[in-house]
Amino acid sequence: MAAPPCPLEFITFAEQLADRARLSVLEHFRDDLAVDEKSDLTPVTAADRETESALRGLIQDTYPEHGILGEEYPALNPDAELLWVLDPIDGTKSFITGSPMFGTLIALAEGGRPLLGIIDMPVLDERWVGARGFPTRFHERRGTRSVATRPCADLSDAYLRTMTPDAFDGEARHVGFQNLLRGTRMTLYGGDCYSFGQVASGGIDIVVENGLATYDFAALVPVVEGAGGLMVDCDGREITLDSAGDVLALGDRQLLDPALRLLNN
Repeated sequence: MAAPPCPLEFITFAEQLADRARLSVLEHFRDDLAVDEKSDLTPVTAADRETESALRGLIQDTYPEHGILGEEYPALNPDAELLWVLDPIDGTKSFITGSPMFGTLIALAEGGRPLLGIIDMPVLDERWVGARGFPTRFHERRGTRSVATRPCADLSDAYLRTMTPDAFDGEARHVGFQNLLRGTRMTLYGGDCYSFGQVASGGIDIVVENGLATYDFAALVPVVEGAGGLMVDCDGREITLDSAGDVLALGDRQLLDPALRLLNN
């Protein structure tokens, strides 16, 4: 029996969160912000913290029984059945260097599985909204429309995107990763969350990443799958909030077996 669709009130509220985040982020974009270094050596700014704090406040005021998991602050009620997962600025390195290629990720998980997700690109004025039971919608300056992934059954015709050619470096899977890159038609690097929006819109066929945190991938799953694609871990398993963070997004599900064979060679 299919799971029920995401309640419309949650989708509407998630978009309100994205609107609020966009205001906060754009206020600080290309501003002279101090850049701090977290314990994992990744950068963080006041914009990251202020944006997440604002979103947490709205969630607590509207749905006090829900949990919150974010990048910048400790989890709140993490065992709740409904859990909001927030990444205020995905691509902080792009943000602090004045590049528009960063986004805000907002997800709602139910029972540990992503129920809805938003990829919002504040500077580009683009947004993907995915939710269980609904087609993924894409907002841009020209309007709003449903989007779909691109048919591409042959790996040799596929456009692949990943952050770095050194992904999986030091792991046994690195050789398979390199084989996967060579097995596709074209590889592009960088992009952060924008790459997964490109899969949903049919511009990219495969994204493969490793070492993502829960707040990096939770919002991406409903966006990709609501457009007809598939998102799994690098062993082909369903993505949940407990997944390790090695992910494979595919526009055409027929690419799954050949991609996994190369990746796990």
